[in-house]
Amino acid sequence: MTNKLVHARILISCKDRPGIVAKVSSILYELGANITESAQHSTDPFKGDFFMRIAFYLPEDKAEEALIQNTFEAIIKEWEMDFHYAPAHKKKRMAIFVSKEDHCLQEILWQHQSGALDGDIAMIVSNHPDHEKTAANLSIPYYHTPISKETRSQTEAMQLELIKNKTDFIVLARYMQILTPEFIDTYKQPIINIHHSFLPAFVGAKPYERAFDRGVKIIGATAHYVTSELDAGPIIEQDVQRIDHGYTVDAMKKVGRDIERQVLARAVHWHLEDRILRYGNKTIIFR
Repeated sequence: MTNKLVHARILISCKDRPGIVAKVSSILYELGANITESAQHSTDPFKGDFFMRIAFYLPEDKAEEALIQNTFEAIIKEWEMDFHYAPAHKKKRMAIFVSKEDHCLQEILWQHQSGALDGDIAMIVSNHPDHEKTAANLSIPYYHTPISKETRSQTEAMQLELIKNKTDFIVLARYMQILTPEFIDTYKQPIINIHHSFLPAFVGAKPYERAFDRGVKIIGATAHYVTSELDAGPIIEQDVQRIDHGYTVDAMKKVGRDIERQVLARAVHWHLEDRILRYGNKTIIFR
């Protein structure tokens, strides 16, 4: 009987030194793996940090996480590696947090339905009831969790209980609430956010109206990992579109929505495929 092949990925980071690629490839060869993708980056080949993503097919009886960990244990210890093994069949589970605007939510749902996003949507969480029917049509659990300044701590406690042991990361698909540091520290898993980007920057209420008044020429969006410092986490993806004096506020908002949904979808896609390595407050992305 032919041994079934399992698709998997390994992410590695450590201090750069000669022989890392050769050693990792050799171990995988000895396990019977067929490497299909390999990418690496060094911040400095003599004294820098090294990052690697390698994807491969492996016989099922050699693909157990414990076996992989034990096989690589010696070099993990010797080279002080951060080592992550991710079998592709073990799909990541996401919770989508959303408020009233649905353009980012709809893009993720559509890409998931089309098979472009190789993960599972565990639930949709919203501080509004607006998208309940959409979720029901797709048989996705939907939780309406109203929130206010007075109820924030209770609502976040409820949300944390909803996602506990059911999700591997959160996508803030235009969730117009600021997660507290307590929520972020308690959850501990990655959280991906999307927000507009203007030059110059406009924070707070009515950013498009303020950008219009200043005559901005570029509209953009930024997807990033969330940290306790507001909108200051490692950037995953960005995009921009030039505009001119003929754009109304409504036209600017339409451009902004289009860029936001595309940028967020790319960030989620790369996260699901283990293409992102965090490096301090930056990211290394093997596209």
